[in-house]
Amino acid sequence: VQLQASGGGLVQAGGSLRLSCAASGSIFANNIMGWYRQAPGKQREVVASISRYYGTNYADSEKGRFTISRDNAKNTVYLEMNSLKFEDTAVYYCNANLKARSWDQYRDYWGQGTLVTVSS
Repeated sequence: VQLQASGGGLVQAGGSLRLSCAASGSIFANNIMGWYRQAPGKQREVVASISRYYGTNYADSEKGRFTISRDNAKNTVYLEMNSLKFEDTAVYYCNANLKARSWDQYRDYWGQGTLVTVSS
């Protein structure tokens, strides 16, 4: 299983970006997909997650500014980021909790990260 993230870049404060992450390979069941980020000198933190069946969750600082969505047919998760702030600057990683085969346990898979830089 591979996760390929894209959509990062340089944007001015107040601007918008849309991140995408597609999971490919052997995928039997795809449960929760999400986005994390890691700013320089800080620990990785959750940004938002979306369950196949139970909806979405957001970190408090992202509520109202970010929207997570998914396309189950494409095993793809999106993150629409609006009103970006300087402190949103980080490497954004996508995550998928899935089963590669029917007999596997659910486990986490990670994308390679995409850099988002917000200029003030």
